[in-house]
Order: sequence, then C-alpha cells, then structure tokens
Amino acid sequence: MAGRPIALTIAGSDSSGGAGIQADLKTFSALGVYGASVLTALTAQNTRGVQAVEMMSAGFVAAQMASVFDDLDVGAVKTGMLGTAEIISVVAARLKGFAGPAVVDPVMVATSGDMLIQEDAVSVLKRELIPVARLITPNLDEAAKLTGQAAATSIEEMSAQGREIIAQGAQAVLMKGGHFGGERADDLLVLPDRHVLIEGRRIATENTHGTGCTLSAAIASHLAAGLDIESSVLRAKAYLSAALAGGVLLDVGQGAGPVDHLFRIEPPKGA
Repeated sequence: MAGRPIALTIAGSDSSGGAGIQADLKTFSALGVYGASVLTALTAQNTRGVQAVEMMSAGFVAAQMASVFDDLDVGAVKTGMLGTAEIISVVAARLKGFAGPAVVDPVMVATSGDMLIQEDAVSVLKRELIPVARLITPNLDEAAKLTGQAAATSIEEMSAQGREIIAQGAQAVLMKGGHFGGERADDLLVLPDRHVLIEGRRIATENTHGTGCTLSAAIASHLAAGLDIESSVLRAKAYLSAALAGGVLLDVGQGAGPVDHLFRIEPPKGA
C-alpha cells in the first residue's frame, strides 16, 4: 500500500476521551496509521461510568460509511460500540463488500458495568456481523454471551469457545483473558486449525479504561499496514502493555482512568 496506511473505526464517542472513537484515533496515530471514523453513538461518559447515551440513526451510520469508503483507501476496519440491531445490520451489510480485514470488538458492557448494547442486538451481531469478521476480540464475559455458556475458566475452555465463535463465521478469535485473576493476563488467539497463547503479565494499575478499544484498534492498525493476523495481535498486545505501564501514574479523572496511548510522546515542559 502506497503512502500512510488508513484504518477506519466504527464506534461510539467517549466524552472523557479514554475509550471508543477517541481511544481508537489516538491508537491509530501512535502507531503511524491515518485514522478515519464513523460515529454510532454519543455518550456522556467519564472514568466513573456512563451517564447518558444518544444513538445515531442507522441511516446516518450508513451515510458516514459511504462517505469514507467512497473517498479513502481504507486498509482495515475495526468496530466497537454499535448498540442497536439496526446499526449492526447496516455495518455488516457494508462490510460484506469491503475487501480488507475487519476487526470486531463486540462491545457489550463498559468497564463500569453499564450495558452498551440492546439485548435484541446480540442475535443480529452473531448472525450478520461475526461472519464478516477477520477477527473478533471478545473478553470472557462477551464470549460467554456469544456462545451461551458460562465464562471460560481455563485455556481449554477459552479455546473451545473460540472455536464455537469461528463456527459462527469468524475467521479468527482473540479470547481476552484479562478477567482471569492472578498475575497473568494471557490471551488466546484461536485460529481454525490451532491456537496461539499470547502471554502477558498483569500490570498493577487502576487506569484500565478503554483497554479493549485500544487493543482492537492496535490490531487493526497493524493489519492496515499489511501484517498478518498473528503478527498484528502480538504487536498490538505489546503496545497495550506499554500503554498500561505508561499510564500507571496518569492522573485523569476520579475513577478508572485511561491507559496512556501516547506514552512515547514527551509531555510539554513547564515554563
């Protein structure tokens, strides 16, 4: 691909800047990728929770996608908060004609516990969006909801649920194990013929707001640059770990603060 790679995020806005569209665009920029965006929702949100949500109409989401795809040479797409069955349907329909990879982060519940998707939208996500995904990145609770099972408690159960999601149409699944307790934060990349353990250590920090958005955006960045799925996941995991470590002392908000997406950039010096 000539020039700077382009990645598109289709997601909701986080008014506090730590998750959603804002986290995605920061991640794209940090990884040298030009970021475009399609807004699906506006949230009144901060580090302590989600106070209000205004959904875009499905027609306006479709119009935004048409504007981007008609003009920009998009190398990869990631989806985040889609919210409604209607929005999921129009996004899935447009992505069917997209030749590049799509990373689906099945955002259902915010870190604060607030629901970010309507109940009737889950079945549409499974039926229409998962089959167009190059990769889907559920956490353990989301994978349980997608498979109708209890949350996985072992690598074997993560692998089995990942294979079940592949059977629903996805080409690959990244089972995020961050909800396991202990010192490890290992993920499992499940492919049709094998799985790959992506090891990671848990970083002692309260600043974890937007980690799922950041990881999926980082994967999309590397895919847009032409890397394969396994290399993209490994590099994205390394970026997120560094952003978590860099954000340990980040003082933003009174709740679960964000990771430091721009940890490589020096803050402005005082006068």
